[in-house]
Amino acid sequence: MSFLLDVNALIAIGYKKHEFHQRVALWAKGKNLLTCSISEIGFVRVLSGLREADVTTTLCLQLLSQMKADWKMQLLPDHRAAETLPDWVRSPRQVTDGHLLDLAQANKAQLAPTDAGIPGAFLIPQIL
Repeated sequence: MSFLLDVNALIAIGYKKHEFHQRVALWAKGKNLLTCSISEIGFVRVLSGLREADVTTTLCLQLLSQMKADWKMQLLPDHRAAETLPDWVRSPRQVTDGHLLDLAQANKAQLAPTDAGIPGAFLIPQIL
């Protein structure tokens, strides 16, 4: 099974001070991990905007490249149109989640977020 990481899961792997870093990093070991343009762009946008991270977009891009190599992440091409959003998408806050879920399912993968609010996604489990 392949897992498409959402923005928060991707940040959690790459940013050791993230509250879910250990949770996601432990779960991800040995998994077939995927990213996509939305997840990667979100990673750079959010992490470079964190005052406490104190990193530039250039450093975020370098970190992302290193993470993808270290974790053997594959880039999932995104050719899905907005019209393919799931029926449950009703608000602006659900659009990206809906798109990522649709993209994962269209490629026989599972969307792997850290939050439980996405119907049909695989919730990355808590550390036992």
